[in-house]
Amino acid sequence: MSVSDQTGVRGILAPVARLDRWLALVFIVLVVTSAVRYLERHGLGADGVLVLTGAALLTVAYSLRPLLPTRSWWPTAWVVTVTVLWALLTLAAPSFAWCAVPLGFAVLQVLPFRGALTVVVLMTALVTAAELRIADGVDPTVIAGPIGIALVTVLVYRALQRESAARQALLDELTDAQRELLQAQHRAGALAERQRLSREIHDSVGQRLASITLLLAATEQDWDRRPDLARDHVGVAAATARDGLAEVRRVVHGLPPVELADDASSGALPTALRRLVDEAGGPGAGPDIGLYVHGDPVPLAADVAGALLRSARGALANALEHSGARRVAITLTFLTDEVRLDVRDDGRGFDSETVAEASDSPQPARAGRGRGLQGILDRAAGLGGRAFIESAPGDGTTVSVELPLEGE
Repeated sequence: MSVSDQTGVRGILAPVARLDRWLALVFIVLVVTSAVRYLERHGLGADGVLVLTGAALLTVAYSLRPLLPTRSWWPTAWVVTVTVLWALLTLAAPSFAWCAVPLGFAVLQVLPFRGALTVVVLMTALVTAAELRIADGVDPTVIAGPIGIALVTVLVYRALQRESAARQALLDELTDAQRELLQAQHRAGALAERQRLSREIHDSVGQRLASITLLLAATEQDWDRRPDLARDHVGVAAATARDGLAEVRRVVHGLPPVELADDASSGALPTALRRLVDEAGGPGAGPDIGLYVHGDPVPLAADVAGALLRSARGALANALEHSGARRVAITLTFLTDEVRLDVRDDGRGFDSETVAEASDSPQPARAGRGRGLQGILDRAAGLGGRAFIESAPGDGTTVSVELPLEGE
């Protein structure tokens, strides 16, 4: 496994940025020192000129590595060039064998592990042969020394490369996990916002639209026989439509209902519920709707009061549209630590188990249907409270919402 960068280098030491400068400096110093030593020993003859020329070419070739074009073949070409020049110089002057140390590091930096290992092995063999050529007899240290140094160097940097690769893999996994987490949070936030808008529009605008429909139906009936009353119906419907438009804007921005926007007193919610009852119980409406308040009203947090009002709207809209009830009772009860809302009708009822099953199902509700009761349950849970749906076929329906007075 090798490391790659934008220049095509895939060596195991490629990430070490400052190593290039130090290797170049050490290499040049060793080449110059070896050349000076050769001249001191052999003088400037024909061989000396060749050695100096080779040393100059080796220095230039080594220094050109950072300037070479970014091609996939140039690391191999560069390694072949510098190692051949170095090998020729070492055969001519064994003192150049010391240059193998920085050159070996450079090879490890340029080539992948297998290729670098092959070159280092050949260089080690050449260093050993050059030292034995000038040694008196067979010196075991001349053989063991270069081999040991090369072996330790390769093994150490192989271990460093593997550790670096493992650390990079962990960092990549962490980055991917963070990206996936951000995407999941975005999707969850978008889904939560979609569900919020769905239930708030259903429980606020939906009830007003139902009232407008009833008012317009009554207008149509009274248009010829009682035009004055028909005009009153139209006026009420227009006012309800304006309130509905304002409520849509407040829902989109996450604001409390219009009825509670400027009133934080203890009587704000009972007053808003009374207005709701008056609107729903207008001309053309079927059931008799009553409002009952128990306990001493206290000021409620905006989110708590808004949730109760919208839940009452949703439950009342369901009763008016689906239950066929003759009577609907809305009860608001203030207790010491919580406030409770009950909406009870004497309509046809339904199997309440279907609501519980729908709340546990991963499948979305049908478009335009089935969000009212589920929205009441979700809204209560979001505020740390509870909601209950009690119903049976032919036995009416009771929707109960319990919220703590101090939000969690």
